[in-house]
Amino acid sequence: MNTVLKDWQIVSIFDNEDLIGVVLSGIVVDDRSCRYKKDDYICTSKIKSLNEKNQIVITSSGSVYQILGEGNKAEIQLDDLELLRIGFTPQQIHALKSTNIRYFH
Repeated sequence: MNTVLKDWQIVSIFDNEDLIGVVLSGIVVDDRSCRYKKDDYICTSKIKSLNEKNQIVITSSGSVYQILGEGNKAEIQLDDLELLRIGFTPQQIHALKSTNIRYFH
């Protein structure tokens, strides 16, 4: 196993109503590929294969992830993908979008 994640989410990315792809986000527990440190947040490339029974995710880049415990499924819009990539959860993104704040300092 390359990378083990906790607090994971399977995130569907939409462009309006069209599904663009599905990614995995979560917190690193262990990483044998030495790309990440423990407790790093990551957001993967598109999911190519998901085996929920064995809790294994393979991405289009060929990375293999083991997901621990219960995770969540969420949806975001393509315009919000950059927020997901820098560490905002889908829930935080939805909360930001529900406010009337137009600019962040």
